[in-house]
Amino acid sequence: MAGDVPVNIEMIRAAAQRLAGHARNTPLLSSPFLDAIAGRQVLIKAECLQHTGSFKFRGAWSAITALPQQTKGVIAFSSGNHAQGVAYAAQLRGLTAVIIMPRDAPRIKIANTRALGAEVVLYDRATEDRDALGKSLADARALDLIQPFDNPQVIAGQGTTGLEIAAQARALGVTKAQVLVCCGGGGLTSGIALALEADAPQMQVRTVEPEGFDDVAQSLESGHVVTHPLRAGLCDAIVTPAPGKLTWPLMNRLCGPGIVVSDAEALRAMALAFERLKLVLEPGGAVALAAALFHPEQIEGESVIVTASGGNVDRSVFLRALKEGERDAAC
Repeated sequence: MAGDVPVNIEMIRAAAQRLAGHARNTPLLSSPFLDAIAGRQVLIKAECLQHTGSFKFRGAWSAITALPQQTKGVIAFSSGNHAQGVAYAAQLRGLTAVIIMPRDAPRIKIANTRALGAEVVLYDRATEDRDALGKSLADARALDLIQPFDNPQVIAGQGTTGLEIAAQARALGVTKAQVLVCCGGGGLTSGIALALEADAPQMQVRTVEPEGFDDVAQSLESGHVVTHPLRAGLCDAIVTPAPGKLTWPLMNRLCGPGIVVSDAEALRAMALAFERLKLVLEPGGAVALAAALFHPEQIEGESVIVTASGGNVDRSVFLRALKEGERDAAC
């Protein structure tokens, strides 16, 4: 474990025990058509099929079930996937949930968070301080803050994805591969990397981000944290200004060089996932697949594993992705 980061494999295994019977053990899928495009075997960890449509339920349940018994409510900030994960986990535990979301978050994510029983507080990400707003509400209403990635129990919960990847790949005879992870603040990435270090040490995690939002890739290249201005992007689920304080040391120690893809490539990957696997992905949940398909020269080995980390996409964006796919097919 790097430095004083309070996350380890024992915490991930404990989170897996608490998640048993609550989270879905999502499949590791493949398609000969995608293998042909990538020039190698591509295995897709379909976390878009997880409760609430993304891996975020894992971390939310892990964190909420680790809270003191007397906890009455939780608060979180998110553009949507963490919001829904926390809202659903809190609902299952009978807790109040307040979620702070940017006004420009996808409408489906705002609507789903409210439908899961959470109180949604909207803010302007260009003019308002999300962290200050969250602290103010948490203090005023005695709510426990569940951070989207810089929370040890959240990282542990996301790390259970890595335990599953190791076991599922081993069952297919794959013990050595690069594992491409859709990366924002690094909760999923660092959790998977810790799990694989223990259960599949010949696998290497690689981060994948969209162009213009590649703070983690730049941080990994330079060896220190690089910060970008916080702004909206097509891949909203993984738009963060910098890697987390807890996640960065883990990624810096365990991850290989980052890969960067374009928005157009993310949309094309969405179309191919739907066409070949019948999976609905959102742009941020498709960047790892985009890297495997369109940047094969940056990947080593006969097999590559990718996370399909989320599928909460507005209809207009999904239709845009399908049109991108139609243009590809016509070429």
